[in-house]
Amino acid sequence: MFILITYDINVTSKNGQSRLRKVAKICVNYGQRVQNSVFECKVTEAELLKIKKKLEDVIDKETDSLRFYRLGNNYDKKVKHIGAKQTYKFDDPMIL
Repeated sequence: MFILITYDINVTSKNGQSRLRKVAKICVNYGQRVQNSVFECKVTEAELLKIKKKLEDVIDKETDSLRFYRLGNNYDKKVKHIGAKQTYKFDDPMIL
């Protein structure tokens, strides 16, 4: 399944910068960053539950927020991109 994870971490609060780095590190392990606080991820239902748990353990629920959007299987037809930071399609072969 394709999901979009977005987050807003209050970096002015205590340990905010640390939480921000931890959240980004968790997200980058499951998908690609498409904007500063936005990740596109291809995950299973079990992986999604794991990600949610990891992120909930990091954030401060009083000052930070997480959002999860299910994009469905035809996400590439639903997402239009304009400008910098082109991304790759998950199902395309990657040449390194």
